[in-house]
Amino acid sequence: MRHILTRSLIVSAAALLFSAGMAQASVADKESDPVANSAEPGTVVIQVTKLTHAQATTRLRNAGITWSSSGNCSDRNNPTCTSFEQVNLATIQGAETLKQASGCALNVTGGTETGHASGTYSHWNGYKLDYSLGTCVNNYVRNNFTYIGGNQWRSGSGNIYFLESNHWDVTYYNCGGC
Repeated sequence: MRHILTRSLIVSAAALLFSAGMAQASVADKESDPVANSAEPGTVVIQVTKLTHAQATTRLRNAGITWSSSGNCSDRNNPTCTSFEQVNLATIQGAETLKQASGCALNVTGGTETGHASGTYSHWNGYKLDYSLGTCVNNYVRNNFTYIGGNQWRSGSGNIYFLESNHWDVTYYNCGGC
C-alpha cells in the first residue's frame, strides 16, 4: 500500500511539473512562433531565411549557375551590381530547382541590389532573380509552365516567370519543389 501511495505521489508531482512546464513553454512558443507572434491581431508575420552574398554564391556555384553584373560588382546599394545579400533561401533554392529541372545554363543578372521596382515580393526583399535570356531556358519556361498573359508564366509551384525585353524576371514565392 505504501509503495502504491508513494508511486501515486510521484506521478502526481510529475504531472503537475509537466503541466506547469507546458504552460510556460506555450507562452515561450507563442513569443517565438511566427504564426502566433503577429504584428497586430488578425495578421500573420511570415519569417523567411535570409542568406548572405557569400552563402548564396556558394550555393549557386555548386549548382552550376553563373551570375554577372554590368558593373562587375556585388554592392547591394549599387544598381549596376548583382548582389545576393539578404536573398531568401527559397529564392536560391528556386534557382537550383530550375537549373536541375531544365538542364539549361542559367546566368543571374539581377538579385537584391537597389534599382528594381519596390513591393513586398521584390528584388530588394529577396523574392526575385533576373536571368539572361537563352533558347534553352526560354523554351523550358514556355513549354512547361502555364501562360497567364502579359508575357508571364506560372510554374506548377506558383512562381511567376515574367519575360521582360532582355531578361527573365522571376518571383519565387517558394523553392519550386526543392
